[in-house]
Amino acid sequence: MTLTRFGFNIPSFTYPGVDDSDMFSAVCAAAATAENSGFDSLWVMDHFHQIPPMGPDHEPMLEPYTLLAGLAPWTRTARLGALVTGVTYRNPALLAKTVTTLDIVSGGRAVLGIGAAWYEAEHVAYGYEFLPVGERMHRLEDTVQICRAMFDGGPATFEGKRHRIDGALNRPRPLTPGGPPILVGGGGEQRTLAIAARYADACNIFGDPAGIRHKLDVLEAHCERAGRDPAEISKTRLGALVMADTAADAARLGAEMRSRRNMSMDKYLGYAIEGDRDGVCEQVAALFDAGLDGLIFNMHDSTDLGAIAEAGMVLTDNFGTRTTQ
Repeated sequence: MTLTRFGFNIPSFTYPGVDDSDMFSAVCAAAATAENSGFDSLWVMDHFHQIPPMGPDHEPMLEPYTLLAGLAPWTRTARLGALVTGVTYRNPALLAKTVTTLDIVSGGRAVLGIGAAWYEAEHVAYGYEFLPVGERMHRLEDTVQICRAMFDGGPATFEGKRHRIDGALNRPRPLTPGGPPILVGGGGEQRTLAIAARYADACNIFGDPAGIRHKLDVLEAHCERAGRDPAEISKTRLGALVMADTAADAARLGAEMRSRRNMSMDKYLGYAIEGDRDGVCEQVAALFDAGLDGLIFNMHDSTDLGAIAEAGMVLTDNFGTRTTQ
């Protein structure tokens, strides 16, 4: 199952010269442009305020599931998901209902992206207990099982380590047969990838080709222990895309992005694909050769509709789409 070949992620809602009353229109324009140019999935973050290194915390941030439902009528075919839902922020049964509603509203295009949550300052600011990582992993494992059970419509009963449901109904059922795909985000080798191996339809990891190969080897070992074919899991990577007419122009844009996000060069090199069109395609090919099925990108400037359109066309012209794989 290929969840996505190329996804477009929107990590910022800062649009210079656009006031709050026009913010949603700007987001819709970016999403529609991405879909029309070949991106087959659209993603937003699950945060209450902006996160480092994307920008200062006072930058605007929209709630993901309300926004994704709003984007549904502005798009036609792209899958819609949060990359990724913080497991600590919602009751699991409510999350299952929320994602089911998104699937209904979007005509069967919802994805449940979920992870263990990581941003302690955000938890403190908004009154959520920031639990030790082991506790968050217990909740992640319970939540994916509860959502999977509820996607069948219920009544669903489950007793986990930290969460339980007892005869929970979920009507209407999702439009997607079997329920929306579940993507587990994160590269933790002991717990996160093990949970992905047991329960997920997709995973999302980070890194350069060598790091990707290592993470996928770990995932494959977890799949073997779980008695599961790793080919059943769609492997994706989130990173930045900085493409320009020349390598020098791309380097200049990359330097601007590093400065804006206060990002070290080492972190940038493991996160971004930078270059002219040929250089970008070489790096994309290397990531696919490492074993990935799909790439999800933040653009260096998500307000530049022309750059979004060109990126989608270059990527899909050279590497195809989800439906051609």
